[in-house]
Amino acid sequence: MSSHGTTPHHAAQRDAGLSGAGTNLDPWYDLYADRTAGLSASEVRALFAVASRPEVVSLAGGMPFVSALPSELIAGAFERMMRDVGPQALQYGSGQGVPALREHILEIMALEGIRASVDDVVVTTGSQHALELVTKLFINPGDVVLAEGPSYVTAMVVFNSFQADIQHVPMDEHGLIPEALREAITRLRAAGKAIKFLYTVPTFSNPAGVTLSWERRLEILEICRSNGILVLEDNPYGLIYFDSPPPQAMRSVEEDGVIYLGTFSKTLAPGFRVGWALAPHAIREKLILANEAAVLSPSSFSQLMITEYLNTADWKEQINTFRGIYRDRRDAMLGALAEYLPQLSWTVPNGGFYVWATLPSHLDSKAMLPRAVKELVAYTPGTAFYADGNGRNNIRLSFCYPTPDFIREGIRRLSTVINGEIDLLNTFSQTTPLATIPLKQGIVSPPPNID
Repeated sequence: MSSHGTTPHHAAQRDAGLSGAGTNLDPWYDLYADRTAGLSASEVRALFAVASRPEVVSLAGGMPFVSALPSELIAGAFERMMRDVGPQALQYGSGQGVPALREHILEIMALEGIRASVDDVVVTTGSQHALELVTKLFINPGDVVLAEGPSYVTAMVVFNSFQADIQHVPMDEHGLIPEALREAITRLRAAGKAIKFLYTVPTFSNPAGVTLSWERRLEILEICRSNGILVLEDNPYGLIYFDSPPPQAMRSVEEDGVIYLGTFSKTLAPGFRVGWALAPHAIREKLILANEAAVLSPSSFSQLMITEYLNTADWKEQINTFRGIYRDRRDAMLGALAEYLPQLSWTVPNGGFYVWATLPSHLDSKAMLPRAVKELVAYTPGTAFYADGNGRNNIRLSFCYPTPDFIREGIRRLSTVINGEIDLLNTFSQTTPLATIPLKQGIVSPPPNID
């Protein structure tokens, strides 16, 4: 076999297989690009096969409760679209997206203080696709992505697939810590590292559920501006607030240094796979070219369906309906945690889909997961949200999809697992009972009453 395309890493893997240390069953292994080493199934994705079993209460995946969307709204939009623009919906489209939809996107972003031109919006196949396109445009192997810790799991997958050096910046109950950001920039610059952008989900973050305060948004923007670092603001949940609107988007006060990512997956339905990027002019042009190279054009069908829905439905009231549903489910989760697991600590989100809980420091959420599934409950281990192995005593709990009754039952089952683990460790511990060891403070262990 020719060694063309074989790297030392590949050769070592191949030789290990030949020597009996392991066997690679993929005959094309030696031909893959080096960057494929960063491709791996996320812990969230790996859970879906098990968590989708009907007897399992899944508190793992962030699936919107699309059943709350009246079917007649979608059916009516479909019928009108096919009647009025059917041939256009079934045809190729623009690499930038349908102009009418981009006009609606401006209206949506205006709810969070953003003023922009329709020409600066690029429609993508979900905001995940926009995240990949931005990463492809900016990241060379070894370049640094600064990411809040914990951070969105699939963003970690995307950054790893382009061989980025992911450096986490810690959070607390008010979001990303500005001083920690300054320290990280100074340390990495001193080491000669190229920092390409800061990735953040500042509003109802995934997974922590916390929101970056307005004062910190301004401070972080100034830090990045003075250091020539782009900000990638990912905002899937900004309109899903419960008690009061969150601070306005970072993009509302910074046009040239922020790329804003949005999506219809949380406020309408993820099955349409429509998101967008709002970018400075020069970056926008490259995003359009990258979009065309990847998918030729985002789905005309999905875009025109959403356009018709936005033209005719009371979409703001529908978002308000979603808010009420998710608020009730958040309350059910917080109440169940207080009842069944008062020894833990957790965040109290004012919006979004997630609660971030902290276990006693000697418990391992990833190792505990198989036992939880055996008890017919699933969650996402905290390690999924870090690139450096942190988060072992954290879990992300999603309240968006199960009903309040199922949420309460899921937390009850989870308490059986956690309390069983604590009892087991206490039994075999020769020192202080582990359940009495105080938890660390900060985002990994916020006090129970954090807002």
